[in-house]
Amino acid sequence: MAFRNGDRAREENCSRLDFLVTPCLGNAKEVWVTHMSAEVKREVQLEIAHVLFIDIVGYSKLSINQQRAAVDELNEVVRASEQFQKAEGAGRLIKLPTGDGIALVFYTSPEAPAQCAIEISRALKEHPRLQLRMGVHSGPVSGVIDVNGNANLAGAGLNLAQRVMDCGDAGHVLFSKHVAEDLEEYEQWRPLLHDLGTCEVKHGARLGVVNLYGDHVGNPQLPKKFQALKTHRARMRWAIAMATVLALVDRDGDSTCTRGDYRRVHFIFAEAGAPGPSCARKKHRCPSL
Repeated sequence: MAFRNGDRAREENCSRLDFLVTPCLGNAKEVWVTHMSAEVKREVQLEIAHVLFIDIVGYSKLSINQQRAAVDELNEVVRASEQFQKAEGAGRLIKLPTGDGIALVFYTSPEAPAQCAIEISRALKEHPRLQLRMGVHSGPVSGVIDVNGNANLAGAGLNLAQRVMDCGDAGHVLFSKHVAEDLEEYEQWRPLLHDLGTCEVKHGARLGVVNLYGDHVGNPQLPKKFQALKTHRARMRWAIAMATVLALVDRDGDSTCTRGDYRRVHFIFAEAGAPGPSCARKKHRCPSL
């Protein structure tokens, strides 16, 4: 991975280790690079972390100057979050730049990244040019050593947080079903959580996703991935309904529907969520009810 010339790594303090974070160049998805300070020799043990993954929508279409301005604006918004400041001050936060966004790894509770996402979403009202999408997931995270001998932070917690985020569009704050179920135990979260169902992500895996939105928070629109899935499912239901109707009508080589056939046809279409047939075909005669 290449780094920007002249960029200075900033030393960050963490309760687990001291490390330097170096900004990455490009759209470096699923790569989180940290440099372990010289005195730290041990690997980080596997732990459960609560991850907020943030992405600048349309980043690759921006000019170099616009990209730098967008990243600076993102850093400003994130650092202004109360949850960010609280976790950073307690040494319970790791910040991982990803080139076109940032991953915030909280070692506190599932509420921390969720509340941080809400605070960032509200702050975006004052930054209309900054288009973000966010994903939250809790899962295992550990330190690993890469081919260059540097310390990387990786794990399912990070990967799935990114994939949850990838299911959304600008303005969306999406949670994995796992995190949403934890938050639903608290009444204040329930009105904000809206189940979207499952979304197919990388390697054909299916992931339960929940959309968070409310007054001045999040995006209530159905994500494009779910819109496409909804259309596909509707077409499949229609095809199944039509095939069933044709099987009923032509089972005896007779194109005339009986009264029972007519009721069954409309029941099938109702179950498929599709409008009933017009029965106006020349060879398809249905009795009236």
